Amino acid sequence: MAQELRRNERVRISPIRLIDADGSQVGILDTREALEKARAAGLDLVEVAPQAKPPVCRIMDYGKWKYAQKKKERKAKARRHATELKEIRIRTPKISRHDLQIKVSRAREFLQRGDRVRFTLRFRGREMAHTDLGQEILAATAASLADIAKVEEGLHMDRRAATMLLVPVVKSKRERPKAAPAERPAPAEEPTGDSGAAPTEEGSSAPPT
Repeated sequence: MAQELRRNERVRISPIRLIDADGSQVGILDTREALEKARAAGLDLVEVAPQAKPPVCRIMDYGKWKYAQKKKERKAKARRHATELKEIRIRTPKISRHDLQIKVSRAREFLQRGDRVRFTLRFRGREMAHTDLGQEILAATAASLADIAKVEEGLHMDRRAATMLLVPVVKSKRERPKAAPAERPAPAEEPTGDSGAAPTEEGSSAPPT
C-alpha cells in the first residue's frame, strides 16, 4: 500500500529543507513560505524525510506521485507472484485415489493462478521397495494436468523422496481449437434431358412408371 505522507497544512514543523519540483535544492525555509511557493506552482508541499533535521519537503504533484507509487507496487507484486513456488506433498505412494485427486485439484488452482508447483512424494521404511509406484503416481499426475502445465524438471529421486516440477503453460502457446474446414459447395447436377423423371438420392433418374 502506498505510504501516506504529510503534505501542505499538515506539515507543521518549521523550518524545513526544501527541494523544488525539478529536484533542485532551494535551501532551508520557513514552512509557510515553502507552502506559498508550492501553491504558486499549483503543486503540493510534501514531507519526504520527516526524520531529517530539519525535515525535508519537496514540491510535487502528490496525486501523480501516489499513482506512480501504486503502479510500482503492483509491478513488484506481479514479479513476486511470478516467481512463487508451491509445494504439494504426497506422504506415501499408497495414497488413496480420492486424496490424490484433492491434491491434483489444488495444484490445478495454483497453476491456473500462474504459480509453479513442485510435487514431493515421500517413501517411508519398506515403501522404498515401491519407488516404481511413486513414479507412476507422479507421471499420472503430470498427465492429468497436461492441459494447463508442462514438466520443467522431470522425476528426480533424492534419498527417500521423488520430486517433479510443473510450470504453467503460457496462454498464448496453449493449443487453440482448430477451425472447421470450409465446406465445398455441392457440384451442380447435370440436366438429364428427361423431363418426366425425378432424381433419386444418388442423383440418377428414376424410370417413369
